[in-house]
Amino acid sequence: MRKHVVFYDGECPLCRFVKMVLGKLDWRNAVHWFPVQEISEKTLEKANAYKNMYDEIYMLTPDKQVLTGYNTVRKLLALLPVTAPVAVLMYVPGAGLIGAPVYRFISRRRYRWFGRVEY
Repeated sequence: MRKHVVFYDGECPLCRFVKMVLGKLDWRNAVHWFPVQEISEKTLEKANAYKNMYDEIYMLTPDKQVLTGYNTVRKLLALLPVTAPVAVLMYVPGAGLIGAPVYRFISRRRYRWFGRVEY
């Protein structure tokens, strides 16, 4: 089985906590977590042309689709049996009109609220 690769901020306590919790719920081993801090300069440059990887969570799906932010979160939740019901609500038409701004609001303030740890 090919995995979804999730790029997360290894210096963000909130991000690390989410990774830990969702990692424990990933019974099918469908997700590989990769800290942005370990990405090669070349890959980071290519990705940042699309969207800054330090600003939002990124996902590369097995079929090479790139998802960011809210779209990554809802796809992640859809992959896990326990959180799939929540993901269904996130796919309801119009849910992104609320979900995406809420995600960005939290993402922009994560260091202020949760601090920053050394990776």
